Amino acid sequence: MTLPAGFPPLPEPLPAPVIDSHCHLDIGADGRDGEPGLDVDTALAAAEAVGIDGVIQVGVDVASSRVAVRLAHDWPQVAAAVALHPNEAPRIAADQGMPALERAWAQIADLAGDARVVAIGETGMDFFRTDEAGRAAQEESFRRHIRLAKDLGKALVIHDRDAHADILRIMDDEGSPRRVVMHCFSGDSDFAREVTERGWYCSFAGVVTFKNAVELREALHVVPRDRLLVETDAPFLAPVPYRGKPNASYLIPLTLRLMAEYLGEDVVTVCDSVRANTIEAFGAF
Repeated sequence: MTLPAGFPPLPEPLPAPVIDSHCHLDIGADGRDGEPGLDVDTALAAAEAVGIDGVIQVGVDVASSRVAVRLAHDWPQVAAAVALHPNEAPRIAADQGMPALERAWAQIADLAGDARVVAIGETGMDFFRTDEAGRAAQEESFRRHIRLAKDLGKALVIHDRDAHADILRIMDDEGSPRRVVMHCFSGDSDFAREVTERGWYCSFAGVVTFKNAVELREALHVVPRDRLLVETDAPFLAPVPYRGKPNASYLIPLTLRLMAEYLGEDVVTVCDSVRANTIEAFGAF
C-alpha cells in the first residue's frame, strides 16, 4: 500500500486483531484543519492491513460528532463517540454565551441516542489550555456528559490534562457510569491505582513509547490486564520511532508491541486481552 509522503511505512502486522479505542479520522483528512491526515478510505485500509479491525471515531464538538456518527454508519468497523471537548465548552461560553452552550449540549444529547454511538466523549477537564475563567463551564459540561452517559447506559471517555484530582472529585460526586475509559492515560502509578480501583479502563497511546515516559510505563504495570486498552489519538502522538510524524491507526502495532515488551508478555496475549477489553468497554460493533 502506498501512503502519502511524510507518513511512516506500514509496520509488521499484529498476530491477532486489535481495536483502536480512540482516533480522529476527520482531523487532517484530505488536508483539512492544518494537520496532516489520511483520507478515511486509506486510513481504514492501512489499519486493516496490519490487524486493526475496528476504530472508535471520537467527536470533539457538534460538527465532528456529526461526522463521527456518519462515519460509523458508512463503515462497519467504525463506531462513534460524541461530545464537546473540555476546551470546547468554555470556548463556546466565552465566544457565544451560555445559550449557545446549552444548544450545543442539546445537540450532543440528540446525537448520543444514535445506535452507532457507543460512548460519550471525549469529555473531562483540561487545565493546560483552559484557564480559571473557563473552569466553571468546563466542569458543568463534564457533569452534563457524565449524566448523559449514565442516562443512556453508554461508556464515558475522559480527557484529563493536568486535572487528576478534579476528575476524581467530579466523578465521585456525580457517580460513575458503569463503563469509564481514561483516554490517553497520563498519570503515574498512584493515579492508575485510583482509577482502576474505581473499575475504570486505562487507554494508552503512543506516549507510552516515548523515552521520557518512565512514570507512564510504571503505571502500565499497575493497570489490571482486564482494564487495559490501546489507542492512537490520531493524527497526534505517533509512537517511537516516528514521534513527531503524523499518526494513524495503522501504527497501533508499534505501541502494542512495546507495551507487551514492557509488561513481559507475548504479543498475542496482549492483543487478545486488549481487544476483549475494548469490546467490554464499548460493546461489539
